[in-house]
Amino acid sequence: MTGLSTGYARCSTDAQDLTAQREILLGLGVPEDRIYLDHGLTGTNRNRPGLDQALASVRAGDTLVVPKLDRLARSVPDARDIGDSLVARDVRLSLGGTVYDPTDPMGKMFFNILATFAEFEVDLLRMRTREGMAVARAKGKLKGKQPKLSARQQTHLVKEHATGQHTIADLAELFSVSRATVYRVLERART
Repeated sequence: MTGLSTGYARCSTDAQDLTAQREILLGLGVPEDRIYLDHGLTGTNRNRPGLDQALASVRAGDTLVVPKLDRLARSVPDARDIGDSLVARDVRLSLGGTVYDPTDPMGKMFFNILATFAEFEVDLLRMRTREGMAVARAKGKLKGKQPKLSARQQTHLVKEHATGQHTIADLAELFSVSRATVYRVLERART
């Protein structure tokens, strides 16, 4: 008697679509009602409700099916941890249709190489993002969060405060900002 197949798919951003991964899982024989999804969660975030549900639903003799290893984990320790926990529970892991066999030295090496590449991809993406942000900042295109009040409004707020006729709460209401914003504007004006 063979166990049940349970599928897991994940995408990192809300703008991405899970259709292709869902189609792969269906093509690998996973029933629609046994596919668990995480949308808008990165693989480095171990707090993934869909993955938790998929892991909780598999029993000894079942198979957890993922389209690719990087959908399951984006770090070597996390991939090993998930893989080892499945092996301990006698649950097979299928990576795009290839069942991972932890007793086979080649299979074990292949799993670790895939996990290393998944982690490398994440590190490369982070590095490129930081480099891109540094270039944009140097060109003046990445300025951070824009102030709530224009320079003219800030000057007006400081003048109104200096008159002593308005409380911080009055100024916040008058300029439609929070009290914290009023304090920040006044602090910047002092320095």
